[in-house]
Amino acid sequence: MSYDMLYSVLNLSVVPAWALLILAPGWAWTQRLVHGALIPLVLAAIYLAFLTLGIGFGQSDPEAGMSSLGAVHALFSHPVGLLTGWVHFLVFDLFVGAWIVRDARRIGLSRWIVTPALLFTFMFGPAGLFIHLLARKLSGKAGWSLDEAAP
Repeated sequence: MSYDMLYSVLNLSVVPAWALLILAPGWAWTQRLVHGALIPLVLAAIYLAFLTLGIGFGQSDPEAGMSSLGAVHALFSHPVGLLTGWVHFLVFDLFVGAWIVRDARRIGLSRWIVTPALLFTFMFGPAGLFIHLLARKLSGKAGWSLDEAAP
């Protein structure tokens, strides 16, 4: 399978989970599939496989690393390093999206407010988290603490 095909398959693999979060956040199957550990575990296993290929089997630039911007650039210069980073984004963004849905439900935030945050999290990661955190504060339903609702 080509690197481009792997990229496409990985991207498509998370679309159903995002669709469930956005379109059916309270559905029992959304709870089972998206809020359970299975999807993050599968993505994390794929991440570890790519990481192992890069570190243990020479599927990376010899200068790759995390010690400098140049080393990070080298890390992402090889398709395996790029796919490793991409899976990292996929798993963490989906994890954050699922947390946003649970947090919004816990504090009683409208689905109409949550949906843009989810769309931005899906497309732009931290920008969606920013929208959610700001919306939860400005709504008066929660403060800056992520552990509790507003008094």
